[in-house]
Amino acid sequence: MQLFKNPAFTRLFLANFTSQLGTVVGTMAFAFYLLDRFSTRPFYATLAELMYALPALAVFLFTGVFADRLDRKKIAAYSDWIRAACTLLLIAAVSLDWIATAFVLLFLRSAVAKFFGPAQMGLLQGVLGTGQYVEAAGLNQMVGGLFMLFGMGLGSAAYHFLGIQGALLIDAASFVVSGLLIALCRFSPEVRQPNGPIRLRQLRLRAISADFGQGWVIIRRNALLLAIILGYFLFGAIDGVFAVLPLFTMKYKLSPDHYELYASLITVFLGIGFLIGSALASLLIKSTSKHAVLIGGLLLSGVLSIVLGLIGDMWLYLSIVLIVGVVIAPVNVVLGGWVPELVDPGSMGRVNAWMEPLLMLGQSLALGLIAVAYPAYLTIGLLYTLLGLCILAACLYYWLVLPSLVRRTAAAACAAVEG
Repeated sequence: MQLFKNPAFTRLFLANFTSQLGTVVGTMAFAFYLLDRFSTRPFYATLAELMYALPALAVFLFTGVFADRLDRKKIAAYSDWIRAACTLLLIAAVSLDWIATAFVLLFLRSAVAKFFGPAQMGLLQGVLGTGQYVEAAGLNQMVGGLFMLFGMGLGSAAYHFLGIQGALLIDAASFVVSGLLIALCRFSPEVRQPNGPIRLRQLRLRAISADFGQGWVIIRRNALLLAIILGYFLFGAIDGVFAVLPLFTMKYKLSPDHYELYASLITVFLGIGFLIGSALASLLIKSTSKHAVLIGGLLLSGVLSIVLGLIGDMWLYLSIVLIVGVVIAPVNVVLGGWVPELVDPGSMGRVNAWMEPLLMLGQSLALGLIAVAYPAYLTIGLLYTLLGLCILAACLYYWLVLPSLVRRTAAAACAAVEG
C-alpha cells in the first residue's frame, strides 16, 4: 500500500496500533474486574465509562490549542508516557482495593489521552496528501475492526490468565512503546508546529481562550464543516449507550452465566462486520457520495439497533450485530476522511477541540442516564430503542442539511477554479 512507503505514517500507524492494543486489553479487563468484583452494582461499570468520557469536558479548552501552538510530536509522545505512569499507579490502587482512587486515576489518564488525539491527527495530516485522507481513515477503521474482533477476547484472556494487574501492565507497556515510536518519527518543523515555534510558558489563558474561540470561527465560516460537526453530539450519545449495552445484554439478559464468552463474541461479530464494511467503504463512496453513504448507513444502523432490543435468541442477535458492523464502518470512514479535507493543517487542533467536547458531552449524558435509570427505570430493550432513535435523529439531521450544502460547496469550488 502506498501509504506505508511513507516512514512517518508507518511509525504513526504502528504507534496508534500499539496504543490501541494495550488500551483495549486494559479497558476490557477492567470492565470484567468491576463486573466480577461488584456484580450486584452495574453502576460501577458505567462509572468507569464516564471516567473515560468526562475528562474531555475538563480539558477541551487546552487540547486543540496546544496541538496547534506547541510541538505536536512532543505532545503525542509525552501523552503516551504519562498515561503509562498513571496505569502503573492504577495497578497499585487495584492491588490495594482503593476503588475510589482507581476511578480518579482513570479520569486523569483519560484527561491526558485527550491531548494525544489532536496532536496525532495534526501529525498525520501533515505527512499525508489530501487525496490520502479517506484511504488512511479506511485503514484505521480496519484496525478498529481488528480490535473489535479480538479486543474483548484478548481482554478476557488477559484478565483470566494474568489477572487485572497483568492486563493493566500490558496496557502500560503499550503506551511506552507507542511513545517511543512517535519519538523516533522525523517531522518537518512546519508539521510539528505549523503556526511557528512557541513555548508553553508563552501561552496565557487569554490567548488560549482566543485561540479556542478562533476554532469556532473557522467552523462557522464553513457551513458544510459546521453541519458535520454539530452531529457529533448525537454520535457521542450513541457511543455512550453502546459502550456498556452489549456487555449488559449478555450479563443481565441473554447469558448471565457465560456473559464473558458471549460478550467477547459480540466484538468478534462486530469486528468482522467492521472489516467487511471498511473494505467496501471506498467503493461505496466512489460509486455514490460521502453524504449518501453517511445518511444511508445511519438509517440502516438505527433500524437495526431497535431490532436488537427485541431479540431473545443469541445467534440471531450476533448475526445482526455483524450486519450493524458492516453498515456503520463506512459511516466512520466518511467522517474520518471528510473533516481533514475541509480544514487547514494549521487549524486542525482548534477544530478538533470543538469536535471532542461535543462527542464527549453526548457520551457523558448518555452514560449518566444509564447509571441513574438502569435497571431501576429502563430495561435493556428500552435502551436499545433509545440508541436507535439517537441514530435515526442523526440520520434525519444529515438528510435535511447535507445534500444542499455539498452542492453549494462543490459549486463554490468550481467557481473558484474558473475564477
